[in-house]
Amino acid sequence: MTRQIREQLNARIEAGVLAAGALLPSERELAETLDVARNVVRGAYEQLMAAGKLRSEGRKGRTVRGGGGKKKTSKSSKTTKARKK
Repeated sequence: MTRQIREQLNARIEAGVLAAGALLPSERELAETLDVARNVVRGAYEQLMAAGKLRSEGRKGRTVRGGGGKKKTSKSSKTTKARKK
């Protein structure tokens, strides 16, 4: 069930139905709507966060990450060292 929820949310994000910055329903709300256990929804959300599709906004909830869902990475140490010279 976790996989199905993750895939459905991912498909909506990729299709642009869930736009960058869109607030997702809470774990409790979505679990009640789908009539599943809350930890099933939590697992799907955590997997999407690990994939860089969602981000946690603390107590505000989870939102769709912008920029194609890729995690931002810091510049390599070589680039940083080259700029210091």
